[in-house]
Amino acid sequence: MKVEALDTFWTDKSRYDVAEKRFYEGPLKVTDRNLYSPLVSEIVKAREHIQNSLEKIDGVSLDDGFKSQILNRLTQLESENVELKSLLNTVVARLDVVQAQLNLTNVNSKKKETSKKEEQEDDVDLFGSDSEDEGEEAARIREERLATYNAKKSKKPVLIAKSNIILDVKPWDDETDLKVMEAEIRKITLDGLLWGASKFVPVAFGIQKLSISCVVEDEKVSIDWLTEEIEKLEDFVQSVDIAAFNKI
Repeated sequence: MKVEALDTFWTDKSRYDVAEKRFYEGPLKVTDRNLYSPLVSEIVKAREHIQNSLEKIDGVSLDDGFKSQILNRLTQLESENVELKSLLNTVVARLDVVQAQLNLTNVNSKKKETSKKEEQEDDVDLFGSDSEDEGEEAARIREERLATYNAKKSKKPVLIAKSNIILDVKPWDDETDLKVMEAEIRKITLDGLLWGASKFVPVAFGIQKLSISCVVEDEKVSIDWLTEEIEKLEDFVQSVDIAAFNKI
């Protein structure tokens, strides 16, 4: 047999005939699975499964008893909702009444307080009255109150401004007797001046300086005056410096 003859020979023509027939007849249930390929068989199975599922869903329905239960529950909920709304309206109305009573009570209370304050102001007069009709008793009460007020005012403590000062006093040389110099400085006295602790601080080359503290009342003692008084001790003092100055 020639090659040209093999090209025109159709070995599986019967399968194509069957497929064409079923294409025109429409999808049918599979009776003879040997006539179809595996893919066609799976497609048919899927179609049958989908069709069966749709038929089951369409067949589902609620029975009359279940429907009756749902309707009864809805009716009960609607009734409870109406009762709750009525109860809420009642509560709101009562709250409005209570609020109105509270407002009225507050107004009356404020009026009473104002009236009481006015009566007290009328009854109590610190400085009395200057009218000619004033009696002797009222004048005496006024004078007693003024005396009491002035006494309290005079007993009020007055704040005194003070300062804490540390002075560095340098001698002329190492031969200066610092103890004698300190004694001379402490002889400087004034109302409002209080001398405090002191110490000797090395400076250089064997020379020491005197560091002495004091507390002064600002209104009574001047810092310039104090330093000038110390510098007047020319036999002992070379210079005076303020090392620290703090308000008390």
